[in-house]
Amino acid sequence: MTKAELYQKACMLPLLPGVYIIRDKSDTIIYIGKAKRLRIRVSQYFREGVPHDNKVSQMIAHAYAFDVIVCQSEFEALVLEASQIKAHTPKYNILLKDDKGYSYIRVTREDWPRLSFTLQKEEDGAEYIGPYTSSFAARQMAETAMDAFLLPRCSKRFPQEIGKGRPCLNAHIGKCMAVCSGKISCETYNQAVKNAVHLIRYGKKDILKTLNERMQEASDRLEFETAALLRDQINAITKLTAGQKVVVDPDVEMDVVALAGTPDSVCAAVLRFREGRLTDKREFLFHDTSDIDAVREEFLPRYYLDDEQIPKIIAVDALPPDVDALQQALNQKRGSEVQLYVPQRGDKAHLVEMAHTNAVERLARESGRYAREEKLLDELAQVLGLSKPPRAIESYDISNWGDGSSVCGMVTFKDGKPFKAGYRKFKMKTVAGTDDYASLAETVSRRAAEYEKYAAQAENGQSSGNWFGQKPDLLLMDGGRGQVSAAKEALAGTALADVPLYGMVKDDHHRTRAIVDSDGREIAINMNRGTFTFITAIQDETHRFANAYRKQQMKQKSYSSTLTEVPGVGPKTAKALLAQFKSVGAVKEAAPDQLENTPGVGKQLAQTIYEYFHREA
Repeated sequence: MTKAELYQKACMLPLLPGVYIIRDKSDTIIYIGKAKRLRIRVSQYFREGVPHDNKVSQMIAHAYAFDVIVCQSEFEALVLEASQIKAHTPKYNILLKDDKGYSYIRVTREDWPRLSFTLQKEEDGAEYIGPYTSSFAARQMAETAMDAFLLPRCSKRFPQEIGKGRPCLNAHIGKCMAVCSGKISCETYNQAVKNAVHLIRYGKKDILKTLNERMQEASDRLEFETAALLRDQINAITKLTAGQKVVVDPDVEMDVVALAGTPDSVCAAVLRFREGRLTDKREFLFHDTSDIDAVREEFLPRYYLDDEQIPKIIAVDALPPDVDALQQALNQKRGSEVQLYVPQRGDKAHLVEMAHTNAVERLARESGRYAREEKLLDELAQVLGLSKPPRAIESYDISNWGDGSSVCGMVTFKDGKPFKAGYRKFKMKTVAGTDDYASLAETVSRRAAEYEKYAAQAENGQSSGNWFGQKPDLLLMDGGRGQVSAAKEALAGTALADVPLYGMVKDDHHRTRAIVDSDGREIAINMNRGTFTFITAIQDETHRFANAYRKQQMKQKSYSSTLTEVPGVGPKTAKALLAQFKSVGAVKEAAPDQLENTPGVGKQLAQTIYEYFHREA
């Protein structure tokens, strides 16, 4: 239907509350909304001359049809809208994705272990405490533990750099025990790390008792330096925990929500207060829109009526137009009355200002980041002679191990940042032995085939969110002329043949040196600082990802080979056992009746496996 036809249809709707569902040509739902009066709300989208922001304009341009569900009340429409959005996740409704994911506190396993906050769990042998759903809380805990036990934050390596150079500023201001000075024993340091982990896991009560006992014992043994260090740790813990001030009534369970906007983005900041203290902060960015009121109207029910725990008090910077219906829905979900209001004065009004400031600061950081990344991509396009900045970049690296097996890691950078949803792993299917060129050729051929498959589906109206359905703007190979030539030949005649293709060349010290184009010519990049740093970051990330996948495969292969030593267990059965039990240790501990539940393992083989490992024990 045309826009005029959609407008005529909207003018025939009733002046009743309800939910409207907008679809595109492929009959895919692209937007779901609610309205107090359906005719007025829906007709506004299709009436000529009505201004809309970028996101709404894009939605209207793709709109082909709409349906409505008439409801008895605005409350019923609000609840129905929330459930329908959750079920269909339409493209043009706001997506409540902040930048958190799961967070961890990482403790390395080495003679002088280091403690840090991280957003990713790697297969690197370190101990990971978590996951935490709140990166704010995890970071705070890590910082508190390091401050309390004076753990180093520098990049120095121990024991290699002990005694080399003077202690840093942190040591002089009492924030680090100065391991680099050589006055701290390995045993003392490890005990401090152990205490820090205990504080993170169990809180301050038990650790303070233990530290006081150890301080007294050290004093009795006349080990005054050790006693003084323990005293400082006790004082630090007491000071840090006392410094976490109560900012609202300890009995109050409250969220504070405020929004801020720029000409093309809106940010919603949520501060969570529990037991009188700020326990979490979340920020949600919505691009291609400047309508703060529209975002607020959609954000509040989406955030609280989905899976979020509803507090007793929600203080906001402004009330949405459907406040009565939202209030009723919040009360119903919580099972008791929720106070949703705009504080006018006092501490809670100041907290709303604080939330607004956080939203403004996040937008400022994001704006600066976008400006830097835009400049970076422009510079890269100029260096490589591209017609436009490469917003979607894919980079490939082959990783081998001793038995001749190879894997390939593919990482994706979108708008200048790593895009984890676009990362892919490839295990070679046709290449025998260690052959980087052939492995790379197989990988990019499979990538091109996947793109062609999804492109064909899209032409038939079967759109997909899979990254393989996207055409990259730039392809980078870890290597020189040989790798580029192999990839170029493999892509000839495919839908990706016209994508710019370059190689990333390293020097003798394994550092990025230059770029090689598809004709084998080198382009120096060390004179362009931004491009050099960016390409180096892409190459390092690709190498890390490919190596991590290779190590994972080696580990699985090692486990599998252990199981194939059992009489009657072949590679296929070993793989099924690992899939069922996750580890060889779990297989060893399993009873025969548990082993029988594995596909391909009968009663007799289950008994054989059980007897084999118990005989070994």
